[in-house]
Amino acid sequence: MGNCCSQESTAEPTNDAAGEIKEESSQGDKSNGGGGNAASTPAKATTPPNASPKPSKAHPIGPVLGRPMEDVRSTYTIGKELGRGQFGVTHLCTHKQTGEQFACKTIAKRKLVNKEDIEDVRREVQIMHHLTGQPNIVELKGAFEDKHSVHLVMELCAGGELFDRIIAKGHYTERAAASLLRTIVQIVHTCHQMGVIHRDLKPENFLLLNKDENSPLKATDFGLSVFYKQGEQFKDIVGSAYYIAPEVLKRNYGPEVDIWSIGHGIFNAILRGHVDFSCDPWPAISPQAKDLVKKMLTTDPKQRLTAIQVLSHPWIKEDGEAPDTPLDNAVLDRLKQFRAMNNFKKVALRVIAGCLSEEEIMGLKQMFKGMDSDNSGTITLEELKLGLAKQGTKLSEFEVQQLMEAADADGNGTIDYDEFITATMHMNRMDREEHLFTAFQYFDKDNSGYITMEELEQALREYGMSNDKDIKEIISDVDADNDGRINYEEFVAMMRKGQPEAAANLKKRRQSFDANKL
Repeated sequence: MGNCCSQESTAEPTNDAAGEIKEESSQGDKSNGGGGNAASTPAKATTPPNASPKPSKAHPIGPVLGRPMEDVRSTYTIGKELGRGQFGVTHLCTHKQTGEQFACKTIAKRKLVNKEDIEDVRREVQIMHHLTGQPNIVELKGAFEDKHSVHLVMELCAGGELFDRIIAKGHYTERAAASLLRTIVQIVHTCHQMGVIHRDLKPENFLLLNKDENSPLKATDFGLSVFYKQGEQFKDIVGSAYYIAPEVLKRNYGPEVDIWSIGHGIFNAILRGHVDFSCDPWPAISPQAKDLVKKMLTTDPKQRLTAIQVLSHPWIKEDGEAPDTPLDNAVLDRLKQFRAMNNFKKVALRVIAGCLSEEEIMGLKQMFKGMDSDNSGTITLEELKLGLAKQGTKLSEFEVQQLMEAADADGNGTIDYDEFITATMHMNRMDREEHLFTAFQYFDKDNSGYITMEELEQALREYGMSNDKDIKEIISDVDADNDGRINYEEFVAMMRKGQPEAAANLKKRRQSFDANKL
């Protein structure tokens, strides 16, 4: 994987030392935000809109992100300050074309004094890309590096900190506290399932999307977060003193530290408005609530509840009952989504996967390594089944086989690195014009601005997916104007089918583009 290209991506080695993520201590900043690179849609393929600049004297490679430097101000207008931390300052920013508002966290490179500091920032970007699409996690929309700073453009959470909302409200009933805690633990469960430990969970790092009473909650500040594999232990002392788990100080810990932080910090913050914590054992709190907190604050991390166990606790369950629907599994959901696509779209995604930067795929690379238990560079049916089971997913042999066959593009019975990235990357990668254009060019062999039936057949044959009946059905389904070929707009419509947010963004960009032409 690497920078955008129109050729088939080259599989990366999965057992090299360079691929390993170093775990070092760092200091986190409060971050907030989101934003995208808006661009127009060409009526006919000419040059890729909004394509990333190629390395040159004008765009040298940045030492932090490791890709061509860009000026964030060419796309966004930077506004008022929203907050600041040890390393960075967050400003309101507005997309120049669409008028959408986001938050931009600016990290001064002069404050990154050593290699570890640089790796921390790079890892924060990698982790936020990896967690993209999760509804209760602040979304990173773009990362920029210039001569002096790194800028992270993120979803704007205008509702402020959860901590401030708690203080303003004064008190929560246990029912309301249970509902809030359930959301927070589900966020932690998602992170752990995706192979990420947050390591700095506290009320200040949960933001509200807006000022509504029922505003969605968003986790933020992944500056101290790390990727982890099952059974991996960490030694660096990080986190906020008040919320830090005891095993961190012993320099031997894993994902259990996040549960301690929630139990110690957030639960106390929620309930302290009407509970006297100076009196032990909290006489105003129900026995079930006391039991949960006690189990979340068990000193021995091996005996401490996991996120799934917390969500199954009687005090947390909705109306005392476990939820009917299973918890989200991002990898499983993406595999199922990929399985439902036609072969045309699958090959196009393979091309887009080859366009993704290292920072965007690092999380999936770590997950691939975690499932590839024998370090062979491929995932077998048994490894896929075991890997999904470790994430708390219960699937039948038949269901796993179906997912396996969907991801296994070349039909050799295993999933290689490129196939895994293609099948599990988040679909918002299709919201980027330059990726879609590159994929279109892959099929449009003669650069005519159209994909003919012959060109589609040739491209699918290269991946062993050629089938006359399938190709005729694909053309019939995608060819909106019935001229027997597929233009760029029809191609984009197919790629974004089933993505209302992407379609809305495309419409907004077109309107902005049309207005700019007037």
